[in-house]
Amino acid sequence: MDLSQLRPAKGSTHTKKRLGRGQGSGWGGTSTRGHKGAKSRSGYSHKVGFEGGQMPLQRRVPKFGFNNVNRVEYKVINISDLEKLAEEKNITDITLDVIREAGFAKKKDLVKVLGDGKLTKTLNVTANAFSKSAKAAIEALNGTVNTL
Repeated sequence: MDLSQLRPAKGSTHTKKRLGRGQGSGWGGTSTRGHKGAKSRSGYSHKVGFEGGQMPLQRRVPKFGFNNVNRVEYKVINISDLEKLAEEKNITDITLDVIREAGFAKKKDLVKVLGDGKLTKTLNVTANAFSKSAKAAIEALNGTVNTL
């Protein structure tokens, strides 16, 4: 056995279909492209969404909705999560750095504290925004709320 005897496995290769080489080949005439139309021509490439001249779907369906460019997106965290975080880390001051370190938000995310769950510890929380219920729950236990 040497390199000159290497061959592809039986049935793994196919001979190329030679299109447009006369009627005797079986692939002459229209060269498997059907009759006329843009798709039968050389150099044809369709635009995305082109439907052969028919009004395309993205133009048939009406526009709707509104995107507010001034919308402020917050990552939310509940006071129950804050309490768990304070117990795990054994701290009472919860800042944005602590929240980000715990994986609740990324570096550039704004954080809003929501009032879901029970709070039993006195916490000093710093975040970008607070719901009324979260603020009331933290302040009820003599905690402090610092809005950035």
